[in-house]
Amino acid sequence: MTGCFSFSEVIEGAYRYGFKRSGIRPVTIDLKDGTVVHFWVSKTRDESKPNLLLIHGLGASAIWQWYDVARRLSPHFNLFIPDLVFFGGSSTTRPERSDVFQAQTLMRALEAQSVKRFSLVGLSYGGFVGYRMASMYGDAVEKVVICCAAVCVEENDMRDGVFAVSDLDEASKILVPESVKKLRELIGYIFYKPALARLVPPCLLHDFIEHALTRENVKEKRELIKDIPKDRIVSEIPKLTQPTLIIWGEHDRVFPLVMGKRLKQHLGDNGKLVVIERTGHIFNFEKPKTYVKHLKSFLMQTKQQVPVSNGSVKS
Repeated sequence: MTGCFSFSEVIEGAYRYGFKRSGIRPVTIDLKDGTVVHFWVSKTRDESKPNLLLIHGLGASAIWQWYDVARRLSPHFNLFIPDLVFFGGSSTTRPERSDVFQAQTLMRALEAQSVKRFSLVGLSYGGFVGYRMASMYGDAVEKVVICCAAVCVEENDMRDGVFAVSDLDEASKILVPESVKKLRELIGYIFYKPALARLVPPCLLHDFIEHALTRENVKEKRELIKDIPKDRIVSEIPKLTQPTLIIWGEHDRVFPLVMGKRLKQHLGDNGKLVVIERTGHIFNFEKPKTYVKHLKSFLMQTKQQVPVSNGSVKS
């Protein structure tokens, strides 16, 4: 009901205030083709700092997924934190549902802000979009971080039991939940230790669905998921030329660690895999300090320093 207290709205209000205190402000870019992209950006752009694009995954809008990380990175980077199309304040009237469309949209929105060179971090679904951006706009993207995104998934992986949920339609209903029951299922997959999260009262989960996940664009978000594995073959996925860091949760049940290892193998010497121990799919919440440490170590490394290793590391 309207007018009722919402715990999720209070949290988002606190996040907005925290972003403001960290020098991060909202902007909206109208691409004049029926597409509008909402961003959180550094209020003052410092030419001595590198530009960094943070691309969120499925779930709530960008501010929910990047709040802790962005505040820790804001002193070191000019930040650009978009809501992907169909999330938060971003929307389109166009029919496309592919990661290519999302990548093209973000690039056009960055160009509208006079951003010519940047590094990027893609989280989960945002990793698919980030990888696509890096392959399509190699001259603009400097460094790439792919986090728990099964970029090298193939269409037959769903049939072969690689994932905990093998039916794509059912997976989309869990990843974009409309009921407390489905949200509890999602919690069971994304956390390393979901027991405590499962104790959250149903009223708070319902509130989170209504005010954070929202019931808007459910059909479109599920179409984004279903488009990912369509006709996808590893041998046809472009290999990135940029230095690439791959970060994975040791116990990820959404995209199992084998997917991170497959991406590392695909990239060869150009990629480094870091596995964060005792975390699941959302290590950005479970171990934000460890996550930020790896991001800063890689993204702030100069060309004169040690190049990306071709091994894998646990932390």
